[in-house]
Amino acid sequence: MSEALINGLAGAGGGIIAQLITYPLQTVNTRQQTERDPNKDKRSQGTLERMCQVVKDEGWERLYGGLMPSLVGTAASQGVYYYFYQIFRNKAEAAALQQKKMGIGDGSVGMLSSLLVAALSGCVNVLLTNPIWVVVTRMQTHRKDLNGTPSSQGLLVVPEQPIISAVEPLPYGTSHVIQEIYDEAGIWGFWKGVLPTLIMVSNPSIQFMLYEAMLAKLRKRRDSSKKGSNGVTALEIFLLGALAKLGATVVTYPLLVVKARLQARQDKSGDRRHHYKGTWDAIIKMIRYEGFYGFYKGMGTKIVQSVLAAAVLFMMKEELVKGVHFLLAKDATKAAKPKHP
Repeated sequence: MSEALINGLAGAGGGIIAQLITYPLQTVNTRQQTERDPNKDKRSQGTLERMCQVVKDEGWERLYGGLMPSLVGTAASQGVYYYFYQIFRNKAEAAALQQKKMGIGDGSVGMLSSLLVAALSGCVNVLLTNPIWVVVTRMQTHRKDLNGTPSSQGLLVVPEQPIISAVEPLPYGTSHVIQEIYDEAGIWGFWKGVLPTLIMVSNPSIQFMLYEAMLAKLRKRRDSSKKGSNGVTALEIFLLGALAKLGATVVTYPLLVVKARLQARQDKSGDRRHHYKGTWDAIIKMIRYEGFYGFYKGMGTKIVQSVLAAAVLFMMKEELVKGVHFLLAKDATKAAKPKHP
């Protein structure tokens, strides 16, 4: 089994575990990002208060809206990312060693090369998995109004008159969302928000650059100490992943909000403030009608969710890689042992 495949499978497994743990936070954050009504005073609501509001108005299941396609997307996204990351990383390491033979450098991959490797991996990942995340965003921002009918406008509609008879909620499963997106914009609708998403590869790029730099320094320090044989612990990986993600999220969060706005269902009520033709149109309208605060809606929730998810992902991914290597070494040892009659 190749090292790229091992890292790809481990990344997919770690991503699924992290997603299961942090998904309610992700749902609340997506709603905060796509909230477009400037008259709604949601700023004073904390993350837990917002989660309780969702549960009270719509039920527990809405915190997990779009969970299944999200898990598929996470497995695919992390698997693709780590697979190509390892391939590009191997090439960068080989190039660094070749340069060392020529008397250039010390044979290690520099910060700029690490950034480029992460960016290339991110671009491949975005182009292959963007359709999944468009579906997930739609399902996360989908709501039921108080009379039981679905609403994806980011607003909770209060009926003017009492509802005498119960209204059967319309189905809003994965197949319904896929058909809705296709009816709106055709096949290209599944690549909505791809431009800011491609720019957003700077987030994992910065994240991995910081992570690799901190991990390399820690390993170097550990190797030179008496505890060198113990390696880096799972807790240290957890903390390094958290710090790296925190730095990357603070820098790139406005792009994440723009991406979510474009991927959410567009408002067809006639209010042009809530309808975005593209990336630049969204940016201009957000500045005009919401101010710069609009680009930072839900940032506190995102920091908690993304930092926790990244920390769990890095820790689980490294542990899974170690586990696979251990099993492969164990099988190799058994195969090498002579068989006695």
